[in-house]
Amino acid sequence: MPQMKGRNILTLAEFSREEIIKILDLADRFKEERKKFIFKKILSTKTLAMIFEKPSTRTRVSFDVAMNDLGGNSIAINSTDIQLSRGETIEDTAKSFSRYVDVIMARVHNHNEVDDLAKYASIPVINGLSDIYHPTQVLADLQTIREKKGKLEGLKMVWIGDGNNVCNTLLIGCSIMGIDMEVASPSNYKPNRDTYELAKRLSKKSGSRIEMLENAKKAIKNADIVVTDTFISMGSNSQRTKRLKTFLPEYQVNTNLMDRAKKDAIFMHCLPSHRGEEVTDEVIDGTKSVVWDEAENRLHSQKALLALLLLDESSC
Repeated sequence: MPQMKGRNILTLAEFSREEIIKILDLADRFKEERKKFIFKKILSTKTLAMIFEKPSTRTRVSFDVAMNDLGGNSIAINSTDIQLSRGETIEDTAKSFSRYVDVIMARVHNHNEVDDLAKYASIPVINGLSDIYHPTQVLADLQTIREKKGKLEGLKMVWIGDGNNVCNTLLIGCSIMGIDMEVASPSNYKPNRDTYELAKRLSKKSGSRIEMLENAKKAIKNADIVVTDTFISMGSNSQRTKRLKTFLPEYQVNTNLMDRAKKDAIFMHCLPSHRGEEVTDEVIDGTKSVVWDEAENRLHSQKALLALLLLDESSC
């Protein structure tokens, strides 16, 4: 298997099933070590640059702490504070950053921007969120599912609501890892068509089943994992009234809907949540919710990702 060192992660499709397992195994190890206050400073000579075009809580803090735990440095940069905001090209920015730091994480409005960063940078580029994909979130999701269910292959995940960037990336992750996934969304809010077709192709190799439908009650039957996200993503505030009218009440994850899943089903949400809209308090604060473990695992899975992108695997 080729080394992951020096690679980019833009959609999650860059990695094979075996490579994702390697990331998850290392993430689990880092999690156990952190519980014992074991911090191996394996990135003591490395620096991460984080570029933010969008607000961030979990992405910013988890990447910052990840680098600190591993002995490295991190620099958080608002895109309005650098020359990109004054017309410098992404090409020139990427080439300059490549002379200063060892890895770039970018949280951007348009996926083309992170693609261009990766094209022109000579160091690894991590997509910390774009309008189409959110691969670092899905690594944490996969870690959480495996942690709670003891496996990935053969489980059934149901996504309920807007077919957004997290949904797109889960389609890729599930199809690689052998998780069946059904997406229940209104007709005008389906996942990215190209991503769906990619997931269908990947699922043929893993043996998973990928489907899209509109009926949330039908989709959630026999689900092991129920996932949702806000109906109003960043940049969609002008559509708030229209979106709420479309999604509510059918696509709200409440106790009545969760009761249609398996008795031991878990509930996941990448956060932040809009309580009372896509999910009720009773579900997100209930016994089936694993959202806080999911949020914590952003830290551990990203530590593993950084280590494998920056070091030879024998050094991790």
